[in-house]
Amino acid sequence: MHKKVVSVIGGHSCKKEVEQIAQNLGKKLAKVVGILITGGLSGTMEAVCSGFKAGGGLTIGIIASYDKSEANPYVDIVIPTGLGLARNVLVVKSADVVVALPGEAGTLSEIAYCLQFGIPVISVDSWDIPGVIKVETVAQAIKKVKELLKGVTDESNPDARRRQKLFWRGAK
Repeated sequence: MHKKVVSVIGGHSCKKEVEQIAQNLGKKLAKVVGILITGGLSGTMEAVCSGFKAGGGLTIGIIASYDKSEANPYVDIVIPTGLGLARNVLVVKSADVVVALPGEAGTLSEIAYCLQFGIPVISVDSWDIPGVIKVETVAQAIKKVKELLKGVTDESNPDARRRQKLFWRGAK
């Protein structure tokens, strides 16, 4: 069985309030999963990596350039792709669940990839789009992550993956 992986997406620049939310999310996620993936740069990505490392987790940054030095200082493993924004596909496809924080077009593209690939995406004060699980708080996001990861890793039930997809799409 593979290790549980969560990606967090959001803006490369963010307000202080979003930075605090991201750090808090990172700390709490580290108690749920051992691996966090982000785009590896500044802003939301740096803040969530900071919190995740403080919680004892391993961070992976899939960066747009070939230059590893562009990764934020809280990234443990840097994957330099040279793909530019196309690396957004890798950020979301590497995850079992994605959490979206406020961001702009790059974040929107990652959400769209999640929806196209059937990867559950939870929005904390980010884009409000049909198919995205909207929550108000970090605590609610963590609860949803746990529920969704249980569906991903429950190998004793062959319908778990199907139920997980129905759940994130809003079906009962």
